[in-house]
Amino acid sequence: MWELHIKHFSNYLKLERSLSGNSVDAYVHDVELLHQFMLMKHPQVEATKVTSKHLQELLQYINELGMSAHSQARILSGIKAFYKYLVFEELLEKDPTTLIEGPKLGRKLPDSLSYIEIEKLLQAIDQSKPEGGRNRAMLEILYSSGLRVSELVDLRLNNIHADVGFLRVIGKGNKERLVPIGRDALKYLKIYIEEIRGKAPHKPPQKGFESYTFLNRNGRKLTREMVFMIIKGLALQIGLKKNISPHTFRHSFATHLIEGGADLRAVQEMLGHESITTTEIYTHLDRDYLRQVVQEFHPRS
Repeated sequence: MWELHIKHFSNYLKLERSLSGNSVDAYVHDVELLHQFMLMKHPQVEATKVTSKHLQELLQYINELGMSAHSQARILSGIKAFYKYLVFEELLEKDPTTLIEGPKLGRKLPDSLSYIEIEKLLQAIDQSKPEGGRNRAMLEILYSSGLRVSELVDLRLNNIHADVGFLRVIGKGNKERLVPIGRDALKYLKIYIEEIRGKAPHKPPQKGFESYTFLNRNGRKLTREMVFMIIKGLALQIGLKKNISPHTFRHSFATHLIEGGADLRAVQEMLGHESITTTEIYTHLDRDYLRQVVQEFHPRS
C-alpha cells in the first residue's frame, strides 16, 4: 500500500495543490526515503501505521549519516505534508508527525543599514537623470513602507492612496494589506509620476503595462533584477561593504521602527507576516494606529 499512497499523494500535489514538477518530485523523494527506511527497519509496518517513534528513529538515522540540519528539516517537511494528506483523505485519524520537531536551524539575519547609510545611498542617486527620480521614489518607498521587491514592482497606480497616506499592497498568497507611506516617499513618488513616468526620453507606457507604477525606459514594468542592480550599484558607488539587496531596506524599515519603540504587532501587520505557530496571534490594527506608529517611530517621519 505504500506505493499506492505515494502515487495518490503525488497526484494530489500536482492536481489539487498545483505544485511544480520539481516540488512534487522533492516531496515524493522525502516520502520514498521514509518508505525505504521502514522497509529496512520495520518491513511489516504500512504507511498508515507509522508512529512518531518510527519517525524519531528515521531522524536519528539520517542525522548519524551526517546529513545537514537543512536537509533533515526539508525531509521532515515532505513527510509532514504526506501525513497531512493522509489525514485530509480520512485514511488516517491521527497525524504521527504532529509532535515531531526538526533540527534547530540557525537563521542568519540579513544585514541592516543604519539611518546614515540609508541617507548616503539616497543621496548618491543622480536625480538629474529621469531614472534617478524613479530610483529615488522606489528606494524611499522600500524604506518608508517595508515592501518586498515583488510588491514594489507590482505596485499599481490605482493602489496608491496619497490622500490618506496609504498603499494597497498585494503580498504573498495574493493577500492584500494597507501600509502607510511616509511624507518623503510620497513627495518623490508624486514627482516621478507627474514629471518623469512615461515622458521623454523614456517611452510612454506600453500596452499591458499602463497600470504599473514603476516602468523602465522602454515603458515596460521594471523587473526585480533591475531593482537589485540599482541598489548594488549605489552600494558600490558609496563604498558600502555590506551585502545589500531590496530586502535590506525592508529589514531596516522593521529594525528601525522596533528599535525606536514601535509596537511589534504593528510592524508585523505592516510587513504582512503571519505567525508560524498560530494564524491569529496578531490582532488586526486599524489604519489610524498604523499611521501613528510610522509617524512616531520611523526616522524619515
